[in-house]
Amino acid sequence: MITEDYSSFFKELAENNEKTWFHANKKRYETHVKMPFLAILEQLLDRLIQWDDRILPYPKKALFRINRDIRFAKDKSPYNTMMKAGFSPGGRKSEFPGYYLGIDAEQVHVGGGLFMASPEVLKKVRIHIANNMEGLVKLAEDKNFTSTFGTLQGEKSKRLDKTLLSAAEKSELIYHKQFYVFTQFPIAAFYGSTQLFDEITKHFTLVRPLNQYLDCVFQQQTQ
Repeated sequence: MITEDYSSFFKELAENNEKTWFHANKKRYETHVKMPFLAILEQLLDRLIQWDDRILPYPKKALFRINRDIRFAKDKSPYNTMMKAGFSPGGRKSEFPGYYLGIDAEQVHVGGGLFMASPEVLKKVRIHIANNMEGLVKLAEDKNFTSTFGTLQGEKSKRLDKTLLSAAEKSELIYHKQFYVFTQFPIAAFYGSTQLFDEITKHFTLVRPLNQYLDCVFQQQTQ
């Protein structure tokens, strides 16, 4: 379970983001951060695989590295100050719709949807939306969905293919290049509590219909 030790580690890492400090505190990281985070991932995967058996059942495969890729970054801090994981068919970095979890020193970050789409996939997604606009609008305007996540997020195109302009008159959602939602809530209330799993699952349950809607495009590709 996540405890106050988890948060303490990341608060200190934020002030000492260097390899010497991290290696001196690596046992704390393994015991109070990585192990409890992986335990949550294992619980979540048991549930997510019931929803979609294409998701890989390995917590470590869902886990993003704590090491930052600093090759092209202005900020050369070597470590992320939070644990992150992604769950989707094909792995955490796949193009399939999926679920996201991150926990830093103070907040639990949850969300999901379609984060990355190649031009070919985006075209198919937009055709799917044009032919099933009511379904996406209904999802995006659901009261439980909006009260938790607000509006559908993601980058948008300024222009559309002419064949999609009539659909755009019904809803501007078709302009999206990404289709995801995201929110956060404080971790402190869940220190040492099994209720954290339930809270994350509650959020993922609201994301699930969006993923199922978008996944139709990928299902068609494999048929």
